[in-house]
Amino acid sequence: MSKKVGFLLVNKEYTLDGIRSTLGLAVENMYSYAYVMNNELPDLSDYHKENIEWVRDMEGEVYSTVDANVENHGMVKITLEEIGKQLRDLEIIIPYGILRSDKS
Repeated sequence: MSKKVGFLLVNKEYTLDGIRSTLGLAVENMYSYAYVMNNELPDLSDYHKENIEWVRDMEGEVYSTVDANVENHGMVKITLEEIGKQLRDLEIIIPYGILRSDKS
């Protein structure tokens, strides 16, 4: 039975890698979703654009809370409240790209 997995992507440095991981789980026969939150992505390479399209082809989706990502990269607009509702239906939630603290 396929699992439903969501990646919470809040760290700009790890967002594209998180989208690639979303695709990887979709290829492994899981319903996989990426949530790009509060960070605007720069121009994407063709490789990264293809990854987003492949996630969709595998019955997943790449969402964003940022209007610029929706307009420039074709991500689906979502609010934080809508993310919260969707997370309730997922079996696995991955906070991807933990923020690093420079404090020693």
